[in-house]
This record gives sequence, structure tokens and C-alpha cells, in this order.
Amino acid sequence: MSREEARKKIIFALDVETRAEAERWVTLLTGHVGLFKVGKQLFTACGPDIVRMIRERGGEVFLDLKYHDIPSTVAMATVEAARLGATLCNLHALGGFEMMAATRAAVDRECGGGARPKVLAVTILTSSTEETLKGVGIDLPLPEMVVKLAKLAKSAGIDGVVASPLEVALIREACGDEFLIVTPGVRPSFAAVNDQKRIMTPAEAVRAGADYLVIGRPIAAAPDPVAACEAIIDEIVIS
Repeated sequence: MSREEARKKIIFALDVETRAEAERWVTLLTGHVGLFKVGKQLFTACGPDIVRMIRERGGEVFLDLKYHDIPSTVAMATVEAARLGATLCNLHALGGFEMMAATRAAVDRECGGGARPKVLAVTILTSSTEETLKGVGIDLPLPEMVVKLAKLAKSAGIDGVVASPLEVALIREACGDEFLIVTPGVRPSFAAVNDQKRIMTPAEAVRAGADYLVIGRPIAAAPDPVAACEAIIDEIVIS
């Protein structure tokens, strides 16, 4: 794998509070990472203009808003993500087949066969454990539940999933090589674990079959964030 291929796999999590902070990171890291993740905090603070800002500066966006609502609402929200120019966006697989299928159909209509965002389904959050699932009435073992949701998403026409790196190999086996897998819970060998519970290093996640790696604090908290990006790329390429 080339360094450029490895670089495109890195999604930097813009987990910041203000547009000014976001602009600083986008200016610093454009060309050093593949995409920027805009989540609920930043989007709520700054609105759609934050996506436009990143796009205007040459960055690509993973709009990580995890839609989960009635089918028509999620479908139209995802259409708006397409209109903003997001490269990736997501919804919750637990919203069910109808919600996911309606979303894919609406995005296809909006984009008319042209370029469209890849729509991802969130399986089980990386902060969750089997005890978490049992607390909300899900009794299946966690890996089994993740694969079940991934297969449901694929059957509904969704492009891929967001899942813990520990389930990547299982999803790849169940859903095939063309199904995208985006993995949070990735911690480089030089970084702290923090609050993620189901984690791997970047090299391990890519070897398991991950297409994209969401990485935030290991880059943001590094003394030299650009050097941290390059070290992550080293880990991936050497693997």
C-alpha cells in the first residue's frame, strides 16, 4: 500500500466547539488526512456552513450525524447531506430496513445517477459493551448483533457500516469486499486508549479489512499533529 492510499484512509474527527477551531484544524491537516468528520457537537454549533467551509478549503467530509427517525425524515435529511457535498454520511442500522431502503432510494433520486455520498449504517457504538446491549433489551452477543445489523444494512442498499475494528473481519466475511467499513475505536501504538472499549491499532484495523479509520485525540493531542498523521501512515504502510 502506498503512503497516499494509507493517507486517504484517515478520517480526522473534528470534535471541537467552534468554527475557528475547525478552520485551524482543516488548514493544518488538509492534505495530511483523507476526510474530516463533522459530528453532532460541531454541526449543532455551526450548522451546514461548517461542511461548506471544509469543502471550500479542499477537504472532504464525513457527516457523522447518525440519523435515526421515521423513514421519510431520515431520507430527506440524507438528501440534504448529499446537497451539502458530504462524501460520507450515516444513519443508525437500528432504525430498520424500511428507513435504510427509503434513504438509499431518496439519495439515488436526488443525485440522478451521478456522484452521491456513500451512506453508512452505524451498528453498535464502540463505547458499548454486551452489558450496554442487555440494558436496552438486546440479548444477542455483541459480535452477532453487529453482523446482523451489517447484513440488514446491505440488504437495504446501504454502502457500508460504522463498526468497531474488532468486528471488521466478521463483517467483511458476511458482507463481502465491496461493502465499506469505517472504524472508530482506532488508537495508534503511541496513543492513550481513553474511553473507547473495543479498539485496535491502525495497522491491525486495516489488516482486518477496514476501509477508513476515524482518529481524533491521538492526532489532536499530539505535540505535532502533522507528525502524528505521518506516524499513523507509517504504521499502516509498514503493516
